[in-house]
Amino acid sequence: MFDFLITLYPWIKSLHIIAVISWMAGLFYLPRLFVHHTESVEPKSNTDFLFRKMERKLMSVIMYPAMFVAWVCGILLAITPGLIDFGMFWPWIKFISVLLMTGFHLWLSNRLKLFERGENSMTGKSYRIMNEVPTVLLLIIIISVIVRPF
Repeated sequence: MFDFLITLYPWIKSLHIIAVISWMAGLFYLPRLFVHHTESVEPKSNTDFLFRKMERKLMSVIMYPAMFVAWVCGILLAITPGLIDFGMFWPWIKFISVLLMTGFHLWLSNRLKLFERGENSMTGKSYRIMNEVPTVLLLIIIISVIVRPF
């Protein structure tokens, strides 16, 4: 039924990798913008407006489209015949980690809305700590897929 995906595999995998790299760039960069926005920008200033514009564009122009393409291509790869043995543990670890990464993305989107309304309550230090979340999840995902230790 999905045998045509075998022929498209190199293209789908290429798009998946490109989308994941783009998505990760945003997931790494947006919390850093939040750190500087929180620590160095006066609310309702021109710089505040500029930061909110940069954050909004990063989310809407890069991060959401990249996440969507990463998900679509990932699903296509998952249903390509012969690629994944779902009896193994690693695909499920990867899937859970991708769900957590998506949850982190949505959390950042919510934080962006709070900045837009002038209601940010987190400190720069908190954003620095949260900036480690995508790094840990990325390590788990890559090791799960490449090493397949479980």
